[in-house]
Amino acid sequence: MEHVGVAHPYFGVFILFVLTFGAFYGTTVLARWASRAMAAKDTEKIKLSIYECGPEVTKQPNRISPQFYLFALLFLLFDVEIVFMFPWAIDFKLLGWFGFAEMMLFILLLAIGFVYAWKKGALEWHNIK
Repeated sequence: MEHVGVAHPYFGVFILFVLTFGAFYGTTVLARWASRAMAAKDTEKIKLSIYECGPEVTKQPNRISPQFYLFALLFLLFDVEIVFMFPWAIDFKLLGWFGFAEMMLFILLLAIGFVYAWKKGALEWHNIK
């Protein structure tokens, strides 16, 4: 016969989860309210003002080439794909010929992606004019 007063063994974990969620939500709302209340409303004048005896500040157009982002994205893509080869190398003997064929297919797809990016000019460095 089950006792009515006995709680579930994971009830404490559930209570901690609810309290943590509530604390996180409350902290986020409080931080957002405080930052909006204390933030300076007009900072453009401060940013453009002269600091000590420095030269007059001129606004420069933000012209960052998308080539930087594309190059970084391709680096991350190929870097993460290469990381998948380490677990394969550790279990190479266990996987056998099937694992070898899978990795060769993976390398082939990686090479196709690399050649595609190369032919599209994604790896060329263009000058900004």
